[in-house]
Amino acid sequence: MAKCDEGYLCDVCGQDVAELTDSEMYLRYIVGMLDPEVLHTTPERHIRCNPALAQYIVADDFPPVVVEGPFDKRTLDERYVGRRERLLTRGWRRLNEVAGSHTPIIEYPLPEVLNEIRRRSAGF
Repeated sequence: MAKCDEGYLCDVCGQDVAELTDSEMYLRYIVGMLDPEVLHTTPERHIRCNPALAQYIVADDFPPVVVEGPFDKRTLDERYVGRRERLLTRGWRRLNEVAGSHTPIIEYPLPEVLNEIRRRSAGF
């Protein structure tokens, strides 16, 4: 099978990341953690296959993820955790919003991330 016929395989579990709403790579892109220039070279994984990131999504329709150990959000600064939860939850909601839409990939990010991408590409 040609690589392009395999789909996007999770580099953690090896299974297909079949749904955009499960994509950790696109979630990181939407929230500004991943530059659009490296999307095509970035390994893919399921959001839940990166529990250190997934634990910050706080939504009724996203079952909570608990991390034990040094990356457990319960052991971190509350302000940091709050900011992270707000950002990643907004990002996850945006990911669900663009899934199945005809939104161009360059317009997936949150508004403030899009503004920063535009600012950088304009050379400011």
